[in-house]
Parts: sequence; C-alpha cells; structure tokens
Amino acid sequence: MVDQTDEQSESELQFFGKMTASMSHEIKNVMAIVNESAGLLEDYTIMAEKGMPIDPGRLKTVSQRVTTQIQRADVITKNLNRLAHSVDEFEKSVGIRETLELAVGLTGRFADMRGVKLKFQPPSDFPTVITSPFHLLNLIWQVLDFAMDATGTEKTVELTIETKPGSVAIRFNGIGSATDPPSAAKAAALLRILGAKIHHDVEKGEIILILPKDARQQITAAC
Repeated sequence: MVDQTDEQSESELQFFGKMTASMSHEIKNVMAIVNESAGLLEDYTIMAEKGMPIDPGRLKTVSQRVTTQIQRADVITKNLNRLAHSVDEFEKSVGIRETLELAVGLTGRFADMRGVKLKFQPPSDFPTVITSPFHLLNLIWQVLDFAMDATGTEKTVELTIETKPGSVAIRFNGIGSATDPPSAAKAAALLRILGAKIHHDVEKGEIILILPKDARQQITAAC
C-alpha cells in the first residue's frame, strides 16, 4: 500500500518534525508555568519561616495551577506517544473518531495561533478503516492546514464523519471562498497511498475527504 518517493519521504519527515516541535514547545510552556509556581511556593515558604501569615487561598491557587499544567502535559505526552506509534504499522484497522481526535489535538496550537476554532462532532458509531495511520494523520493535517488559512469570517472549522457501506467521509466545513486545493502535490501523494479521494465544494464551503473502508481497494461510485 505504501509506495514512497524521495519527495514524499521528505514531506513525511516535515510533518513529523512540525508536530513534534509544536508539542515540545507546548511542554516547555507547561514547564515554565510549573517552574513559576514552584518559585511562588518557595517565596511563601520563606515568608512562613519568617513568621509572616500566608493566605491559604494563595496556596490553593498555586496548587490548582500546577495540577492543571500536569493534566495538560499528560494530554500532550499522550498525543505525542500516539503520533510516534502511528508509524508502527502502515496497514492496520484504524478508528476514524480516534484519529480525528488526535489530529485536532495535534493541530490545536496551530489553530490558536491563527485565531481559528476547531469543532469536532463525534459520530454515534465508531467507524474503522484499514489504512496507514501515519499517512492518514498527515493528510488530515494537510487539509486542516489549508482549511485554517481559508476559513470564513466565523473563523471556525467544523469536522464531521459520515459512514457509507464501502467508505468513510470526513467533512471539513467553514472553508470560505478559497478555490485553490490544499497542498496539491503533497496531498496527491497521500491520496494515492491511502486510496482516498478529496472533493472541494466551494459553494458549500467544505472539503470532503473520502476514505475506502480498506485502502487496498479503490473507491467506487457505489461507495
């Protein structure tokens, strides 16, 4: 299923590097806040040693801040771990809901930097496809990267899933009036690897990514 060129390999490395660099930046931010909180606790300790009264509310605020950052770091680390394990196998059953949740998690910082809100409405079912997890994440990123730059005035990109007998469609709504396709060259290689198709409906302001239930098979009109 995976047929790579040097250009595609370069694209994959760039994607992996971009995601890990973003997450490591977030971890550094977490550590900076925890370090600042540790400094406050040290100051309070010195004040207590000098017999100065300490407001319990201040201690509670610092404690809550540290707890929040630890939880944030846990989520970031889990996402990084899932990204790393996406290259374990290039042909396996993949949950689309879980994959989109991870993609949104990985893309969150980029969305914040652009002032864009990502909304994902999980489906009631849990569709799966046989595909390459890493290449699928890469393709979703290519579409999201384009969508975030081309979003309309509401600055919101909404993701939904539609399941059909032979395929799963991921819809990206809120694209605005942009007409250029998302990262055409890179997306074309990924579409070929995944056996997928992409459709940009300019009038509706949406991009539809259609994935076969099994990437080893071609998508047909009946799907």
